[in-house]
Amino acid sequence: MRKHLLLLAAGAAISMSLFAQTPAWQPAPGHTTLALWPNGAPGAPTNAAPEVDTTTAKDNLVAGKPVIRLGNVAAPTLTLYAAKGTNTGAAVVVFPGGGYRILAIDLEGTEVCDWLNSAGVNCVLVKYRVPDSGPYPKSSAALQDAQRALGMVRSHAAEWHIDPQRVGVLGFSAGAHLAAALSTHFDQRLYEPTDAADQLSCRPDFAVIVYPGYLAIAEQSFAPNADIHVTEKTPPSFVLQAEDDPVHVENATVYFQALKNAKVPAELHVYANGGHGYGLRRTELPVTQWPRLVETWLRTIRMLPAAH
Repeated sequence: MRKHLLLLAAGAAISMSLFAQTPAWQPAPGHTTLALWPNGAPGAPTNAAPEVDTTTAKDNLVAGKPVIRLGNVAAPTLTLYAAKGTNTGAAVVVFPGGGYRILAIDLEGTEVCDWLNSAGVNCVLVKYRVPDSGPYPKSSAALQDAQRALGMVRSHAAEWHIDPQRVGVLGFSAGAHLAAALSTHFDQRLYEPTDAADQLSCRPDFAVIVYPGYLAIAEQSFAPNADIHVTEKTPPSFVLQAEDDPVHVENATVYFQALKNAKVPAELHVYANGGHGYGLRRTELPVTQWPRLVETWLRTIRMLPAAH
């Protein structure tokens, strides 16, 4: 009887634990979602607060619509949004922004996948750990998640009908910093290998950097971030920001100059107006037409087939 009660208690504890860890956001049905870390993320706390949508009625609307601001992500995942119609074989791993505090999971995540899918591109949305998970090296958690995600995508390339040599990254704000960090920290994993996916390269084949932060240090007269060391091995990059961005347009211009100095193929777009955090929700501002520029650039660097 006592053994039976202990088993019931253990089962109840597990159920409560799983209930507490129920994600506050999950993708729509029909998409493949995988845990990044089958045995738990490196250094993850055992008593993490439950995942939560932190959005309130006081938060700013973007293009007249609210944004899902996902917080307390302790169990990171990746979700495959397979290309619709013609599959070009290209894939983009997407890192939403949110200052390494939250993830703008719809504005800079699912909506981005909808656009990429319409262009025949497979999208892999990464729900990486927040808060206090970056910028690297202040914390290595988000960069560990990013490295792991790239390896996992390549390990599933055949199954997901993806060309493993055309896997890029796209990030916004803090997620753009994460894309740049991965573009410059791919030679060595920041964690002990988990499985065969960690034996594959986590270098992106291209990077799209949209209104980045943390790439130029305002307190040092916008000097380049020394922890984002661009070399000739850094992948071709597309960089975009608005001049009136309160996060400072120098993040884009300084990073572009570093790419140019290292002879990395790069394209820079700076718009007069746009601010920060617009995602790809279309407004009257020209900056919100940036997805077309990215499609053209991807064809230019031959990651997508030429337009007919």
